[in-house]
Amino acid sequence: MNWPTVIVLIVLHVGAFAALFNFSWAALGVAAFLYWVAICLGISMGYHRLHTHRGYKAPLWLDHFLGVCGTLALEGGPIFWVATHRIHHQKSDQPGDPHSPRDGAWWAHLGWMLVGPADHFDTKRMSKYAPDLAKDPFHVWLNNWHWLPLVVASVLLFLLGGWPFLLWGSAVRVTVGLHATWLVNSATHMWGRRRFATRDDSRNNWWVALMTFGEGWHNNHHAHPVSARHGLAWYEFDPSFLQIKLLEKLGVIEGVKVAKIDEELPQQKAA
Repeated sequence: MNWPTVIVLIVLHVGAFAALFNFSWAALGVAAFLYWVAICLGISMGYHRLHTHRGYKAPLWLDHFLGVCGTLALEGGPIFWVATHRIHHQKSDQPGDPHSPRDGAWWAHLGWMLVGPADHFDTKRMSKYAPDLAKDPFHVWLNNWHWLPLVVASVLLFLLGGWPFLLWGSAVRVTVGLHATWLVNSATHMWGRRRFATRDDSRNNWWVALMTFGEGWHNNHHAHPVSARHGLAWYEFDPSFLQIKLLEKLGVIEGVKVAKIDEELPQQKAA
């Protein structure tokens, strides 16, 4: 067992339960805002579409800012996250995939994080899968100290709003964000529709997409990994891409890569 990870997850879930007895509308609002910062800006737009797949080009200050936002989700530093996801794409639902439901739904959702060597977050070990990020001293530092931004944010939340702000802004928000992201690893490889005949089990799942700002259109993504747009049809709501397009129109980013909808194959039935 990877006991540091197990203990942290237990504390977070206990804190999320305790938050039910420390509710305030202000605390809920803070949690919702930080959820958007961590999951939409940090994981979806940052770790995933920018750092892993280079779906668009961003100035260095934005690249680093999105990296810090990603650490607030408590899913590891940018080098670890990018390396793990690139391995997933190389070996998706094949031997060597870090989190395939073919090894069990529970394993894909959470189990893979709970067992094995304690070097999941080792920067040197994971850098060979993310050499582009490993060249940036800031990303190396952020990967080594990925837990620090959340600790600082949690202290500030407690100082600003006491236990309600801390429990909702950190415990509830991080717990829900973790499970939402893990559902991309598990649910979107088990349930949903397949627009593209990819070599893996990836599927488009609308309710996971709603929880993750568009990450649930997973079959689209596996068919066109570098596309910054995951929701390829008008009815596939993709908030992360809408924000990417806004930044492009404002001249903040450039080189946005988008898959063409006419590349799609006939839809297959839902599993």
